[in-house]
Amino acid sequence: MNFRDFAALLAAGTVAAFATHATADDSFLDVGEQEPITILINASPWYKGFENVVALYEEQTGNKVDLEVTPFDGMLEKARSAVRSGDTSPYDLVNINGNSTVEFYQGGFLQPLNEIDPEFQVPKEVYAFGDSGCWDDAKKFRTCASGKLMGYSPNGNVQLYYYRADVFQEKGLKVPTTFDEVLANCKVLQNPPQSYGYLQRGEKGDSIYYDFMAYLLSYGGSIEKDAANGDFTVTINSPEVKAALDKFIEVSKSCGPQNYASLGQGDLIQLVQTGKGQQAHAVVAAFPNFDDPQKSAVVGKVNAAVLPKANADGEPGVAIGNWVLAVPKNASDEGKKGAIAFSKWFLTYKAQYAYAEGGGIPVREDVFSSDLKDQPKFRWMPAYQEEIKYGKQLLGYSEGPAVNQALGLRLNQALIGELSSAAALNQAAKDIEAIFKKGGRKTGQLEALAE
Repeated sequence: MNFRDFAALLAAGTVAAFATHATADDSFLDVGEQEPITILINASPWYKGFENVVALYEEQTGNKVDLEVTPFDGMLEKARSAVRSGDTSPYDLVNINGNSTVEFYQGGFLQPLNEIDPEFQVPKEVYAFGDSGCWDDAKKFRTCASGKLMGYSPNGNVQLYYYRADVFQEKGLKVPTTFDEVLANCKVLQNPPQSYGYLQRGEKGDSIYYDFMAYLLSYGGSIEKDAANGDFTVTINSPEVKAALDKFIEVSKSCGPQNYASLGQGDLIQLVQTGKGQQAHAVVAAFPNFDDPQKSAVVGKVNAAVLPKANADGEPGVAIGNWVLAVPKNASDEGKKGAIAFSKWFLTYKAQYAYAEGGGIPVREDVFSSDLKDQPKFRWMPAYQEEIKYGKQLLGYSEGPAVNQALGLRLNQALIGELSSAAALNQAAKDIEAIFKKGGRKTGQLEALAE
């Protein structure tokens, strides 16, 4: 029995439950009979919800979908191999991490969706997530105003603040609105190894990069000056970013476990599930894990709120960490047609409602505004709706992955004390300027921070 068949058996009860609810009203979108399609999809925290809604699609339409389920680290290479092959792509839809989309757009490896179906549209209720699904080849930038529609998001991760509601009530704590208030709570909650006051990822690479963005953006920092308009002056070593990094380091050291500098997503989720994590910030897709009775000791005890801010008058730093489903240019004609049919169905209100019920993170605003938000299972939805309006899509250029890795290294070096925060950011600025120069960008950097 392969992974998909095994997982389908595990999910069968869930599928049946939300399918019964969903079919109680009008029927789902009729997309007609289609040839089987294969989707390359990542084994992320939100995968179960996607698997469930795909099973419902098969049940409702009679059309077959095969899922090529792949760990995060293997997704990019599988997608690259599929679209670069001289043969027909084995996948009709590929899920691409938002940071890596530009490589595929700029390389011409994907089929613009309106070239497959001129009438295809992403419904206006679907969040744009910073125009990550569009590409303007002349500007070499992701924008829907002048670019072509290349794909759409099957999920829109932002990070939320999580806390143990029962512990907060017991100890008389308030939900923090600033990182200083997080630290004040930590003084009460930190009791290692029994409990940890605040968890955030420090693992080298994308993990620390993404978690640090909650600080960088809230403190008014940026990576580059104005990439959308062609100004790639590096601003990562500004005083604002240094203040953000110093606070990030303080919170990690004061409130985390001993291995705070290597803490990854799986570690963080497990610490919350076992009751040790008292406060944390993590992607919204992590939330269902906290209420999973088969894995969690804190079912119903973890609540969600908006991310803390640099100060009470500021805004939360909300970096969008989405994926984009797109169609390889070398997919078969039948596969392209089937991919569009699935996409039309998937983006409807009814399918997205069922997607949420099955454990996924919907991408339609009207689903977040529906009666689901009032159910205890979806108590994270109000925080998501409040946060998404602050969401920013970063690294929307071809050098994005390289910039991500450069920052992921230098931030970790600062966290472990190998470099001071100023030295780490100065070095990151040099690294990123070199990356932009290699790409032929108009660039430069700020005056170095005092080390």
